[in-house]
Amino acid sequence: MSEPSVVAVSRAGTVGVIELARPEKFNCLSLAVFAAISAAVDAFETPESGVRSIMICAQGKNFCTGADLDEVLSLRQEIGDMRRFISTAHQTMKRLSTSSLPVVAACQGLSLAGGFELMLACDIAIAARDARFGDQHAQYGLLPGFGASQRIPRLIGLRRSMDLFFSARWLDAQTAQQWGLVNRVVEAGELRQAALDYCEELATRSRIGLATMKRLAREGLEGSLEAGLKLEEAVVPGGLLEDDVSEGLAAFQERRSPRFRS
Repeated sequence: MSEPSVVAVSRAGTVGVIELARPEKFNCLSLAVFAAISAAVDAFETPESGVRSIMICAQGKNFCTGADLDEVLSLRQEIGDMRRFISTAHQTMKRLSTSSLPVVAACQGLSLAGGFELMLACDIAIAARDARFGDQHAQYGLLPGFGASQRIPRLIGLRRSMDLFFSARWLDAQTAQQWGLVNRVVEAGELRQAALDYCEELATRSRIGLATMKRLAREGLEGSLEAGLKLEEAVVPGGLLEDDVSEGLAAFQERRSPRFRS
């Protein structure tokens, strides 16, 4: 008998859907889950896939409550195994954050610890009104290892980050939105469709344009403002010569919607 899939991969129009499929284990993250997510992103990025954006969602009541502790406990016996686990997690989060496609997270219920970190690696987050977010590592003497220690301060600042880390408290969806951790809050029953609608809207944009904007914004944050501005200055002239720009300008002049080729 084959092992059940830990991640369900599908398409909905132009949207590539990556759905965590371990609701009985709160969609916890394992080496198998990381491998499945990375493989799905690779497949969706190929031009022949027809995918223009990626949605990450989850089955059941909760988005994801963190790492698979059974697997962590088994790997914890050897430092090399733990390094491999953390390195694989980082590679997967980086795969999402540096993907040429926009990545949208749709979060319901609990997004905690590693699940919170998975959401943070995405470009856009849409939350159900009943969603809760938090980093619980300090409560159990653990450490955030999938990127939270670096991504959260960049999003919400040092003071609020220290509060989240030290207190291990949960934020409701409205507070998470106010702090800039999520972009939109919708009713629970509308979450999946709201995320799909958002992704489908992105299909009307230039694929190469969105990919370049994503690269500029994310790489710019890694250095100084001066370095980021130099990156923009170097990249934008070539970008403005793309065929999609010609189509966009023509559409503007002709008062119609653009039909991008990329």
